Amino acid sequence: MKKLLLIAFLTVLTSKAQVLTGQRAYTRADTLRGSLRTERNFDVKKYHLDITVHPAKKFINGSNTIEFIPHENLSTIQIDLFDNMNVDSITHHGKQLNYIREFNAVFINGNFKKGAKDRIVFYYSGNPIIAKRAPWDGGFVFTKDANGNDWIATACQGTGASLWWPNKDHQSDEPEEGMSIKVAVPNGLMNVSNGRFKGNKDLGNGFTRWDWEVRNPINNYDVALNIGDYVHFGETYKGLDLDYYVLRYNLDKAKIQFEEVKPMMDCFQEKFGQYPFKEDGYKLVETPHLGMEHQSAVAYGNKYKKGYMGSDLSGTGVGLKWDFIIIHETGHEWFGNSLTSSDIADMWIHESFTAYSENVYTECRWGYEDGQKYVNGTAKMIQNDIPIIGDYGVNSEGSGDMYYKGALMLNTIRHIIDNDTKWWTILRSYAEHFKHQIISTKDVVDYFEKESGLKLKPVFDQYLRYTKIPTLEIQQDGKDILYRWNADVANFNMPVDVSLQSEPKRLTPTTKWKKLKKSRVDDLKVMTSEFYINVKRM
Repeated sequence: MKKLLLIAFLTVLTSKAQVLTGQRAYTRADTLRGSLRTERNFDVKKYHLDITVHPAKKFINGSNTIEFIPHENLSTIQIDLFDNMNVDSITHHGKQLNYIREFNAVFINGNFKKGAKDRIVFYYSGNPIIAKRAPWDGGFVFTKDANGNDWIATACQGTGASLWWPNKDHQSDEPEEGMSIKVAVPNGLMNVSNGRFKGNKDLGNGFTRWDWEVRNPINNYDVALNIGDYVHFGETYKGLDLDYYVLRYNLDKAKIQFEEVKPMMDCFQEKFGQYPFKEDGYKLVETPHLGMEHQSAVAYGNKYKKGYMGSDLSGTGVGLKWDFIIIHETGHEWFGNSLTSSDIADMWIHESFTAYSENVYTECRWGYEDGQKYVNGTAKMIQNDIPIIGDYGVNSEGSGDMYYKGALMLNTIRHIIDNDTKWWTILRSYAEHFKHQIISTKDVVDYFEKESGLKLKPVFDQYLRYTKIPTLEIQQDGKDILYRWNADVANFNMPVDVSLQSEPKRLTPTTKWKKLKKSRVDDLKVMTSEFYINVKRM
C-alpha cells in the first residue's frame, strides 16, 4: 500500500506509502539496491532477528542470523543496511569477517561455497530513520498512546526493510523457511510481530522479550514491529485463527469493527482461494500509522471508521459501507505477500489486484451494480502521468496509477472475457497457481492468456506500459458508422460492448477503420462502465 497522488485532496484520501516514482536519473546506489549482482547470487533460507528496542533513546541493537545457500562460489556477499546504522561485527562460524560499506550496501568478504548451506551473524545497532508521515515515508514511528504509554511501529515498504534490519533487500528473494523474530521491549509493553506467538520472557533487566515465528516465506518489507500497551482477543473462524491486538482502551470498539473480517474472509477465500498463510494465522494490529499489508500481522490505523478514514475514495457512497484498511490491506495477503513481483518495477502485480479486491468485496456483499459503481468511481484518481511499469534493476516503481487504473484494467479484462464463471475461475486459479511464488509481468500475462484462450497481451501492454488509455474513435460515414482504436500498441485490438438502438452488440475494433453498416452514431452507446476507455465521436 503506497504513495499517491499528486493532488492535495487525494494525498489526504489515499493510503499509499513510500514510493519511488518517476525517477529517471539513476545512481550507483539505485543499482546496488535494485540489481541482482554477483554478490547477491545466493538464496536466503531463513532469518533469525533478535533485537532490543530502547524507546527513550529511539535506539535498537541486536543481531540477525542469516542462513543462505550460494548459487556459485562467492568471495563476497552483499547484505543491505542503511548507512546511518552501525555494523558492530559480522561473524562466520565464530570468526569475524571483514567488510566494506558503499551507500546502504555492506560487502562481506568470506569463503562461501556453491550449494552449501551457510550462515553469518550480523550484529548491528543505531537510531533508525524516523518516519515523518508513515506510511507515506519509511521508518520507525515513536509516539505515545492516549494514556502516555510508548507506542511504536515500523513501516518501510518502498524505502526498504534495511532501514532498520540487515537483510538481502531485494524483492526477488524471500526466506523459504520463514523467520524467527525476537524483540525485547521495556516491561509493561508488548511487541507484536508476524507469525505465531511463541512466548515471552522477562530478561531481568527491565525488558521483556517477545518471540514470534513465521513459517511461510515473507517479504522483507512485511516484517514488522508493533510495540504498545496491547490487549488481545480473537477466535477461530472456519478453521482459520483470527487474532487482534489493539490498544487497551479501544477494545470495545475493535470487537465491533473487526467483525468485518469474517465476511471479508468468506469473500476472499471464495474468490482468491484459501488464506495463504494459515500456518501463521491472521492478525490485525492497531498502529499509530494508517496501515500496511504486513504479512499475517496487518497494520490497522483507520480509527475504527468506515471508508478511508471516514471518506469514500470512489465518491459514490459505496466505499462507506466497509472499512477500507481492513479490506485493502488484507487483500494484499493474496496479492503482494503470497504472490510477489520479482522487481518493484512490477509492483502493479501487488497493487492492481489488491485495488481490484476492494471491488470484489463490494460485489460479494452488495452485488454487481455496487461493485461496478465503486470501481468506476475510483477513475477520478487516475492521472495517466507515467507508465505503471517502472524501470527494472534500479529499485524504481512506476505510476501510482498501478492502483485504480490497474483495477479498471482488470475490470475491463473481466468484460472482455464476458463470462463471469470463467473470470472468477481464472482469478482464483491465478492466486492459487502462484501461491508463495515470485513472478513477473510476463508470468501474469501468459497465465491470463492461457486460461482465457484470448490474446490479452496488447491490452496489458497498453494499460501498463503507456500513459494513454485506448480511445475508440467513431464517425458517421454516410449511412454507416466507421470505428477504430487509437492506441500506442501497434495493431492494437480489443473487443468492446456497445448498445445499438438499445440492442447489445460486441464490436471488434482494430487500429484500422471498420464499418458498421446502416447505423447512426447517435444510436450507438459505448459501455464505458465495463471498459475503461475513452470515446471520441469525430
